[in-house]
Amino acid sequence: MDLLREIFTNEVFPAIGCTEPISCAYAAAAAAEQLQGIPDTIDILVDAGTFKNGAAVTVPNSGGEKGNVIASALGAVIGRSGLRLEILKDVTPDTLARARQLVETGAVSYGCKEDEKGFHVEVSARRNGSHVRCIVSEGHTNITCLEKDGMSIVDTHPHGGTKDATYRDVMQKMKLEEVLRDATRLDEGQRAYIQRGIDMNMTIAEKGIDMKRTGYQLRQMMRDGLKADDLFYQVKLRVACAVDARMGGMPEPVMTSGGSGNQGTLTVIAPYVVGRHNGIDIGRIQESIAVSHAVNSYVKCFTGELSVICGCAIAASIASAVAMVYQKAGIDMAKIGLAMDNVIGDLCGIICDGAKPGCSMKIMSGAETAMRSAFMALSGYGLSSEDGMLGRSPEESILNIGKISLQGMFAVDPTVVHIIQDKSSRRGLA
Repeated sequence: MDLLREIFTNEVFPAIGCTEPISCAYAAAAAAEQLQGIPDTIDILVDAGTFKNGAAVTVPNSGGEKGNVIASALGAVIGRSGLRLEILKDVTPDTLARARQLVETGAVSYGCKEDEKGFHVEVSARRNGSHVRCIVSEGHTNITCLEKDGMSIVDTHPHGGTKDATYRDVMQKMKLEEVLRDATRLDEGQRAYIQRGIDMNMTIAEKGIDMKRTGYQLRQMMRDGLKADDLFYQVKLRVACAVDARMGGMPEPVMTSGGSGNQGTLTVIAPYVVGRHNGIDIGRIQESIAVSHAVNSYVKCFTGELSVICGCAIAASIASAVAMVYQKAGIDMAKIGLAMDNVIGDLCGIICDGAKPGCSMKIMSGAETAMRSAFMALSGYGLSSEDGMLGRSPEESILNIGKISLQGMFAVDPTVVHIIQDKSSRRGLA
């Protein structure tokens, strides 16, 4: 099995907009395709993680609207699932008007399946007496159910069929060192794909300053003499601006990591900027970003695809720190273990309370910690297994994160969902 190819195919791909609302658009598009037209009604059910991640992000090309409902309506009007998570790149005024009409006339219903533990987007659409049911799960573009009038047609869709999750099953049984050695065996096509992600994510980072949000404020602090224009600032500015752009609905693509665009900004931008600053050869930087994607995937094998804990602050920060260590020290498991434990010891308690503009604050914290943790590890310093939940090995530390996320904090997601629902109700939006 080509592990890196599996990770790239299933978790590293271009996306325009926050991946949860866009996955809702994708599922609705797949259903509408089978109905050969705009549905009369659309019923949407999502897991708690997707619900909270769609609550406060601006949907690209929506005229500033937020949430999974307008995203689903747009996807249903577009009806082209072949665009995958770039489905909203060519929204026209007519497309938006038709989508808004669906929402305003009550044709779209929306709910949360709080008991659903994994990623789950379920769309039930009807038109002219026909009914199509589409479920996307185990990946943001993976269609595991597609039925028309009670008959399964999932095998007819290019992204249909139960996802072959064996690569994750395999990864869970691998030592981290094995994963890293597999990830660094790049062919030319994979190097080109990584470079495409670098170019894509650096581009949106440069454009994100125009949003005048967190990244813009950070730049103003530097100009006011409150922060130094150093490497830490340069990395934090770029990751914050990239997330500002994504959460603000800028219709620019980003290369995801672990199926997350925000995590993609950190796993790609931080190692790239650090590597260029330190004069690392571009080939080595590309390998480090492959390492970053692989470690992000490895951590999420244990924490889940949409975790209770912040994926940027935990999985992507760990991944970025390991990538930075790799640039200087290669697969030095002692130093890599120190870097990972430094990140975990610092950030492990940060929860995910949904995708939103505030994610740029968290990703700055993640970038800061990733760099500090890596540079300390390269100097031989790191927290020990006597510190809290840290294990005696990198694998044990990650396993402990999974226990905290999946067992110790099981009530967090429903609590966050209820808070979001209550806020919406008080604003008259429920």
